[in-house]
Amino acid sequence: MPVNGGTERTTTVIIGTGLSGLAVGAELRRRGVDAIVVDGLDILGAAQPANTASLQRCDAADSDSLRERNEILRHLRNYAASHDMDVRNTTRAVQLTMVGGTAAGAQAGAAEDSAPRQWEVHTPNGILLADNIVLTRCAHSQLRRMLSDFGITVRSNLVAAMRTIGIYLVGVGELITPSPKEVLRQAKTVGQAISAKMQPEGGPPALTGTFAV
Repeated sequence: MPVNGGTERTTTVIIGTGLSGLAVGAELRRRGVDAIVVDGLDILGAAQPANTASLQRCDAADSDSLRERNEILRHLRNYAASHDMDVRNTTRAVQLTMVGGTAAGAQAGAAEDSAPRQWEVHTPNGILLADNIVLTRCAHSQLRRMLSDFGITVRSNLVAAMRTIGIYLVGVGELITPSPKEVLRQAKTVGQAISAKMQPEGGPPALTGTFAV
């Protein structure tokens, strides 16, 4: 942990220590990409923090789905512990600051501008400097408001707009929480995208082993 006021560098900060956050964290770890997983985000609205019930289920989860979810979560936690993933269960992000790049160059549908763009994730313990942010359990309305705060207009594709500025979404939907299998699929897709971005020449070989059932 960085000392108060200190800055720590990483490739990706994952916000949310639930199934979605651990799934993408494990995928990045398997691909040799360093990441820090923090508990949640307090700037999307104090009443609706990003890692709690800001996205309510509209479908009734049956016992089989809950059992599957709990089993996958158990495997992910075991993987995180055995592979030394940097999971900070008591650390929350309180501010996101985009460093470099321009809002104009990050407009949805526009080509990415050439200026490097990074993120400062402010926490009570210091600042985490990262190239990518992964958000989990946020409502689309909150994400659109966040983009608006950064001066970015979303024309149609929210996911594309977020990715243009280095923010990826896992486990995020409009009304219905994705199933565990869908979360794992999203985590794999995001892990591949970030790995390709950070290791364009292939990078180190993927670690052996599995992190989910």
